[in-house]
Amino acid sequence: MARFNTPIDDIKYLNCEFLDRSLLKNSPLLSELNDDTTQAIFDEASKVAENVLFPLNRSGDEQGCSYNKGQVQTPDGFKQAYQQLTAAGWGNLSCKTEYGGQGLPHYLANAVDEMLIAGNMSFTIYLGLTIGAYHAIEQFASEQIKEQYLPAMVSGKWSGTMCLTEPHCGTDLGLIRSNAIADGAGAYKITGSKIFISAGEHDLSENIIHLVLARTPSAPAGIKGISLFLVPKFLLDKKSQLSQNNNVSCSGLEHKMGIKASATCAMQFDGATGYLIGDLHKGMQAMFVMMNSARIHVGIQGLALAHAAYSGALDYAKNRLQSRSISGSKYPELAADPLIVHPDIRRMLMTMKAYTEGARAFSSWLSFQLDVSQYCDDLIQRQQAHELVSLLTPVFKVFLTDMGELVSSLGIQIYGGHGYIRENGMEQYLRDARICQLYEGSNGIQALDLIGRKLPAHMGRYCRHFFHPLSAFIEDHKDNERLAAYIRPLAKSFTRLQNASLYIAQQGLTNPEQAASVASDYLKLFGLVVVAYMWAQMAQKIDTRQGDMAAEFYDAKLVTGLFYMQHLLPQTTALSASIMLGGDSVMALKESQF
Repeated sequence: MARFNTPIDDIKYLNCEFLDRSLLKNSPLLSELNDDTTQAIFDEASKVAENVLFPLNRSGDEQGCSYNKGQVQTPDGFKQAYQQLTAAGWGNLSCKTEYGGQGLPHYLANAVDEMLIAGNMSFTIYLGLTIGAYHAIEQFASEQIKEQYLPAMVSGKWSGTMCLTEPHCGTDLGLIRSNAIADGAGAYKITGSKIFISAGEHDLSENIIHLVLARTPSAPAGIKGISLFLVPKFLLDKKSQLSQNNNVSCSGLEHKMGIKASATCAMQFDGATGYLIGDLHKGMQAMFVMMNSARIHVGIQGLALAHAAYSGALDYAKNRLQSRSISGSKYPELAADPLIVHPDIRRMLMTMKAYTEGARAFSSWLSFQLDVSQYCDDLIQRQQAHELVSLLTPVFKVFLTDMGELVSSLGIQIYGGHGYIRENGMEQYLRDARICQLYEGSNGIQALDLIGRKLPAHMGRYCRHFFHPLSAFIEDHKDNERLAAYIRPLAKSFTRLQNASLYIAQQGLTNPEQAASVASDYLKLFGLVVVAYMWAQMAQKIDTRQGDMAAEFYDAKLVTGLFYMQHLLPQTTALSASIMLGGDSVMALKESQF
């Protein structure tokens, strides 16, 4: 089995040294947090990931979930682990204290999530869906609904789902057929079929709270006629205790390529009682709160799997003996040198390390911006942070999930043929990573969202919240020769991004198919620049002061950032050229010519 260690040192560095937390210095959110408390949380999360979740990762994949007459059983050990984690509060770190949560900032909670997901992605899906449902209910439900449902969800006693997709529609939710008919007593009767419902049915919690998109008989056609309803598996009596089944059933499990220990269900609602969340016909507004939270979570899944693959590959490269170094034996006392002495193995490990650590900095930084958007006492900065997070959420989701697949694949390559063998644990990471590019809005759809909604929003205002600080950073440090190897490549790639953004904006006005044809290349270019910005900031902070990490840690960080600038960021040149050539050849063939 592949070895697994959490990136505890890197996470501590990012949270305690990389982030500038001054924007929240007056927030009660940080009033009781200090570096010692933060590090204690990370230390305990690391133990849970390594000692509780990771031992269940391969066995859960092998056993999977089982289905019998509407009931779903999770793999051996999952229920005990769920009870252990929820009792300790690991599933509610960012939830409000008034509902029993920990009330911690997103940048801390998301760092913990990365560790837990890296230990066992399938298991954490059950926790993640509940948190997503919590956010939508907390923001849009009535006080009565919140008081009835949120405490039990936050404690883990009850879990949550989101039910969007139907057999005939995925991305195009305007085609939804599930219907909701008012019952005359303040509730609705929900009827319809949903598929691909993660954690739709399982044996971990006492009740499952489904958030279901449906339309009323008089609803406008398309997306504008969709409403959101809370539909519990079991109804509550007058004392808010569980009573009868609510005509909600699981009709089967999907048989998947990966995340086999996560129950992906087909769900039937046969006149189930549901309660309106938010305003009638405004369901997408409420659901997008959950979906945006989920998209950030999915990006973190890509990051977590990349780290897990890197952790396993690094251990194997240090211990697997194969051939002698081309420059002469490095370990003459051994029968052969370990893999890690070979340049091509180093190239792959450096690629994995540079992508993963840069993406982790992006995750930490974006999560902090999410906290600023909610808790900063300066309303202007709060609004700017909100718009910045909106702009970068599709970039985050796509870049980190694409990276997760690439890095997982490299992990298999370092193992060679042994990476292809199930017992060694590496191929599972690639199978698990592949779903991240598909769910919560496929990566192609995210690219269209970036160019079609986020770039033109308010005449490009969202974009300026990223472009202006980046431009100022480059200007402030352009004459620092110690940072030249980081700043100059960043400046060149940023110029390419600016030019591509202008091209996309122009094409979007006159020929939207041209813009859509290069949208995925544009998003990748954007992501490469964002991560380069993270590396340049880390280099600048290390250059100006030393923190509490060992000197070897900072040296490795600088060298890894240099590798990113020299060997990964140059992809922006080809991407820029591809974007500027447009999409004529993409759209040129007739359908009959394919």
